[in-house]
Amino acid sequence: MSEHLRLDIADSVATLVIDRPAKRNALSFDMWAGIPKLVAEVAADDSVRVLLLTGGEHFSAGADISEFAELRADAAGARRYAEGIHTATDALTGLAKPTIAAINGFCIGGGCEIALACDLRIAADNAQFGITPAKLGIVYMLPSTKQLVDAVGPAWAKQILFSADIIDAATALRIGLVNELHAPGDVIKRATELAHTMAARSQVTIRGAKEIIGRITAGRFEEDEAVHALYAGSAESADYAEGVRAFLDKRTPKF
Repeated sequence: MSEHLRLDIADSVATLVIDRPAKRNALSFDMWAGIPKLVAEVAADDSVRVLLLTGGEHFSAGADISEFAELRADAAGARRYAEGIHTATDALTGLAKPTIAAINGFCIGGGCEIALACDLRIAADNAQFGITPAKLGIVYMLPSTKQLVDAVGPAWAKQILFSADIIDAATALRIGLVNELHAPGDVIKRATELAHTMAARSQVTIRGAKEIIGRITAGRFEEDEAVHALYAGSAESADYAEGVRAFLDKRTPKF
């Protein structure tokens, strides 16, 4: 496990901290490799309902390019490196529990990939965003490109990837790259507040919604047996019984 990743768990919320401030949280290959292991811990821990990702002063300035000469020296090395990134982002995307990226400072390149792999992005109003493979001669991976297109649409995805420009937080909010903006000192507070709100809601509903939204963004619109099983499971769940009882009793449900 990378020394620059830390997982803290408290009150149903796991916080994965990117902790390499000397390099503005640039992601080494070992850090990419460590993310799936920590996400697996979150998945296996029944006490955790929400995963929050953050990085302190900066979310992440991107992949550690100083490693590229060695680790991406040829096509085979580039493929292995890309597979490591994909495994990390796929772990986040595939987590059944909701994920929130709390973004301060730089959210560039690989940092933006991690943020886009999360369900929600809460950012500082002075945060900066960019995806910059056009400055390096790298073709951005298809799964990560799809997540960008899903968030901002094809026209803005093209502008971001073709220009490699850094965009400000106001633009990021306007185009749908982030959900909310807050003062830098309030980002973690707001993201944590939102995490606790989601942790208090029906997990049957949240996980079902995440599954169905994932199907829709993958172009799967049919209500097959798996979707019907989600409906049936919710109707027979303890959450449904508690939700109806709480509504009738005029009280807050306890899921």
